[in-house]
Amino acid sequence: MKDYTQIKLDIADGIATITLHRPEKMNAFTRTMMAEMIDALDITDADDSVRAVIVTGSGEKAFCAGADLTPEGGGHVFSDPNPVEDLSDERVRDGGGRLTLRLFNSQKPLIGACNGVAVGVGATMQLPFDIRLASDNARFGFVFARRGITPEACSSWFLPRLVGMQTALEWCMTGRIFGAKEALAAGLVRSVHPQGELIGAARALAREIADNTSAVSVAMTRAMLWRLSALDHPMMAHRIDSRAIYRLSRSDDAKEGVASFLAKRSPVYPDTVSGQMPDFYPWWEEPDFE
Repeated sequence: MKDYTQIKLDIADGIATITLHRPEKMNAFTRTMMAEMIDALDITDADDSVRAVIVTGSGEKAFCAGADLTPEGGGHVFSDPNPVEDLSDERVRDGGGRLTLRLFNSQKPLIGACNGVAVGVGATMQLPFDIRLASDNARFGFVFARRGITPEACSSWFLPRLVGMQTALEWCMTGRIFGAKEALAAGLVRSVHPQGELIGAARALAREIADNTSAVSVAMTRAMLWRLSALDHPMMAHRIDSRAIYRLSRSDDAKEGVASFLAKRSPVYPDTVSGQMPDFYPWWEEPDFE
């Protein structure tokens, strides 16, 4: 396993755990952390033994306290230190967005275990997670308006889809900090747990996925729900649904799914994400898809 400087990656029994690891800085986000998380996701995608990925923070105080306001090497916190006139320049892209887009493209299900404070990019990086759990001391904040900037990390796309436009606008326009109960009521998190039980709950959920489902089915389902629900007309979803069920129904995993059900035994799915994804995946790269 690689030696990272600002995260930890552990893989065991089909579950990968990525831990943001800057406890002395409340796991504050840096460009190094961004690069290391992206690298870790490349590893988990390529490893067929990994069936689910949990993302959490070190310690019991913070998941991620936002961008490090004393960045590596000094300079600007939120952008490239050198002024850029052309806004299409690659240097204009924000680091949180680079990370959330990579999370969005994960082929493995992502489970967030928010173990404390999560503000700024600490909150927005969680939005592409498929399922989010929180400790009872977790606090969230989309604080950008209180820093004189705007929401980043593609949160203007993700947040309204998760909690609705009215709640997204309120949280972002006030920039206030709110607790785990409000996050639960709004649907930002799936459940709230005592600090000592949070990782156990996340692992139980990951175990349920790993032990009972087809890796190819889950990868396709994740891509379909995230991408197709945002399209303008259900016919677009119908096109992909039809291809997917046609291809996967003829797979060895489908045969095993039926056989294990009839035999009343646990399934052992043979297909892998690296080798047996449908031939039209990734369909969103087709020139005429949208």
